[in-house]
Amino acid sequence: MGSKKWRGPLAVAAVFFLAAMTARAEILEQILVKVNGEILTKTDLEKLQISAIRERGSVNPNGLTDADLAEAIAEVTPQVIVDAIDELLLLQRAKTLGYNVTDEAFNNVLESIKKDNKLESEEQFQAALKQEGMTLPQLRKSLERRMLISQVQQREVMAHVDLTEEEQRAYYDAHQSEFGTQPSVTLREILVAVPTDPKGVNVAADDEAKKKAEGVRARVVGGEAFDKVAAEVSDAPSKTNGGLIGPIAKTELADELGKMLAAMKVGDVTPVFRVTNGYEILRLESNIESTTLPFDNARNQIAEKLGSQRQQVAMQQYLKKLRDQALIEWKNDEIKKAYQAGLAAREKQQG
Repeated sequence: MGSKKWRGPLAVAAVFFLAAMTARAEILEQILVKVNGEILTKTDLEKLQISAIRERGSVNPNGLTDADLAEAIAEVTPQVIVDAIDELLLLQRAKTLGYNVTDEAFNNVLESIKKDNKLESEEQFQAALKQEGMTLPQLRKSLERRMLISQVQQREVMAHVDLTEEEQRAYYDAHQSEFGTQPSVTLREILVAVPTDPKGVNVAADDEAKKKAEGVRARVVGGEAFDKVAAEVSDAPSKTNGGLIGPIAKTELADELGKMLAAMKVGDVTPVFRVTNGYEILRLESNIESTTLPFDNARNQIAEKLGSQRQQVAMQQYLKKLRDQALIEWKNDEIKKAYQAGLAAREKQQG
């Protein structure tokens, strides 16, 4: 059968049939834009749009009305099309630079994903893939795209972002409030609860709880370890941690408690005092006043913040350069308008 050739009218019919099928395929796979010769189709865009809608929260696109779905698509499309073209440009750049993803690198990332998602067996991994509607080759393709883009970002952009000590110190001097610590206290508590009575306050039970609390205070003042006594007798949830609570910002303390603690030194124990559900005793574990983190201790925090800002700016400049150098051929005016709107919104956001 493989050696037979079409002849006569059948051959003509076959040609028209194949031509019709090709035309139909082109309609179904409508090309929206070409980026340096690589295409983005209507189907590609629809997948990205649905994914973006899902990522906005707990929205299920299948549960939206036609009007709501159309509105959601209109909202996400500008950003989606910008991101899609940027991704194509970065992947093309990775190819130009000869970057690749080795089996070892892919397997390392895959193992990390399994570990992060607690997929301890191959059966669990395959079940997770099935739940996501994805095959292993599809997952590999997706991960390889991300890894190649990451290589471009790290080698072409991030590696060239420098931050001098003078810039870090200038930021530190101009933003002292960011490196201040709030006044706070750390306490240990022992609560002796008063049993609830639907008829109202049970005086006998209240007196008994107060007497018990006074005895507990005598134990800790007499030298017994507060945390051990708390673990033994306290009715507060903190008993599992030796009664430890805090640090608590001083601004969050009730006025009377704040005044009481202000007159105490670290290690002092409060008198027994009444609270809503019983009688309480507190030990002052630490008392921290407002301080400013020294520059040397704040250096890593500053470098991370400024470096991240600088990297974002550098990345956008790099992408703009790729866009300016690219041959972008639009096949759909509406998508082109969405792309332009997405770029304008991004530039406005970056200030």
